[in-house]
Order: sequence, then C-alpha cells, then structure tokens
Amino acid sequence: MDALTRARRRISSVLGRTRGDAGFTLFELLVVVVIIGVLAAIAVPIYVSVQNGAKDSGVKTDLAAAKQAALAYSVTTNGRYPATLSTNDLRSFGYGAASVTYPAGGAPQWQATPADNAATFCIWALSPTGAMFSVTEKGGVASGGC
Repeated sequence: MDALTRARRRISSVLGRTRGDAGFTLFELLVVVVIIGVLAAIAVPIYVSVQNGAKDSGVKTDLAAAKQAALAYSVTTNGRYPATLSTNDLRSFGYGAASVTYPAGGAPQWQATPADNAATFCIWALSPTGAMFSVTEKGGVASGGC
C-alpha cells in the first residue's frame, strides 16, 4: 500500500466517510433549509410592500385621470358639475378603464359641493390596500377622503 492510499484511508476514517458515502448530511441539509427560510422571511414582506405601493399608485393614477375627465366635462357645462357623475359618464371625456381592481364600494366616487350645478368637486377612491385617496378640481391627489 502506498503512502497516498494510506493517507486517503486515514482522512476517510477521521471524517467518518468512505468512498461509498456520497451526498450531504442531514445537518447540512437542515442548515440550507434554515437559510432559505430566513431569506424568505425577509423577502416576502418586502414583496408585499412593493405590491401594495403599486396598488396605491394605480388608484392615484385613476383619480388623476378622473379629475382630467371631470375638468373636460366642465368645459361643456360652463365650469359647473352635476351632483352625481359616474366614472362611466366620464369615459366620453377621456377617463379610461380602472388600472386596479377595487374592493366592493371602493371604486372612484363623485361628490359635487354643495349640490347640483356646483362649482367644485371631489373624487375619492378606496385602494385595495385600505388606503383612501381623493382629488379636487384645484388640488392633486391626496391621502384621505373628501
């Protein structure tokens, strides 16, 4: 037996493995599973946060488009707004399809003040994340309702 073979056998006996023992130990696999679990615990909340931010941005975009359509509508009515106006009514003035799926009762809603033939309006919507956003004829999209 040469020196190389004796050295291999000695190392194998010290490590507790022989040539036929190939693969990973249970402990090594457990460490890998724990590392993957820690990475998932970090990544999932970040992903959900980014997803919620995108939903809120979609609502803000819808409200800004509804505002532009409402302003275009007011051109045809000498700067006045009706007491009720739906997003379907605004489609002929450039308001497109909603960019997010709204929860029940959360789609953009119209509120003219003080009543019919009003000079001001507020459009509000509830985001799928639960956040409320609104826009008026003079301002930009803001958090909160009308």
